[in-house]
Amino acid sequence: MTLIGKGAEAEIFKEDNIVIKKRIKKNYRIKEIDLPLRKTRTRREAKILEKLPKEIPAPKLIQLDDKNMEIKMSFIKGKKIRDILEGDLNLCLEIGEKLALMHNSEIIHGDLTTSNMIYDNNVYFIDFGLSYFSKKIEDKAVDLHLIKQALESKHHTIFEKAFSLVLKGYKNKSKNYNEVITRLEKVESRGRNKKK
Repeated sequence: MTLIGKGAEAEIFKEDNIVIKKRIKKNYRIKEIDLPLRKTRTRREAKILEKLPKEIPAPKLIQLDDKNMEIKMSFIKGKKIRDILEGDLNLCLEIGEKLALMHNSEIIHGDLTTSNMIYDNNVYFIDFGLSYFSKKIEDKAVDLHLIKQALESKHHTIFEKAFSLVLKGYKNKSKNYNEVITRLEKVESRGRNKKK
């Protein structure tokens, strides 16, 4: 078993073609809060992987172990979108379409960055650790705002073109595009007001 990633919430291991995500104990949290929180997030992530529509490529859930706070899932080969986006902006169209399908299924990703997407003949979404179910337009708008911020910080030279393609793809598939975009403008104006 090889450690392939470490985040704020979890350590990621690979064994053959299986990824094992272990939610790590937080010593700064008291046990009575830490344990239920990790258990809830582990279960929710597993449930989201199960409920994702088949049109959204993502790791397949293999096993949930909520006693040890572990999820086993299929390993996705390929390159991180972060490393190849500059060479193929059309990927942004696909990202937008798939995000819209996710939102149509009332799933919010919650951590949309180009590091959490892998390309292997398809755009795969990974790391659903902060994901949750929601019908709220606000939550969908915040998800779009996250990908916009990620593009601006990691891909600033192509950011405007990239985000316009994300929105184009999103519009192609979204059930409530106009409402989400109107709310996105409000989310962004709140951010601007905070900076002043």
